[in-house]
Amino acid sequence: MTAKTSSTNTMHIGELAERTGLSLRTIRHYDDVGLLPATARTHGGFRVFSEDDFERLMVIKQMKPLGFSLEEMAEILALLASDNAENGALTGFLERAMQQRAKMARNLAQADEFIKRLSERP
Repeated sequence: MTAKTSSTNTMHIGELAERTGLSLRTIRHYDDVGLLPATARTHGGFRVFSEDDFERLMVIKQMKPLGFSLEEMAEILALLASDNAENGALTGFLERAMQQRAKMARNLAQADEFIKRLSERP
């Protein structure tokens, strides 16, 4: 069920999946590996997530295409959540993210050129 619990502003995994565009399996995997532990569980054992969990999952979703490992994602999430985060570590991750994005942009441009080439064929 994807019903929202009105009193505590929490959601079940189905609603979280719908809002993020991620599969239930992916969200469960992130829970199992400790990246996105459920805020709570119902008496029946169902995972319950908060808005903070939603925001955390969106950060994970943003990191995924940049090639960060699960361990690196956990480290980045901890750094982002910490008031005493080491700026050097975040700077290193930022530089890597920017390099990966530039590579992805080059690949996308090549794909666009290929599509144009194919579409111009008689």
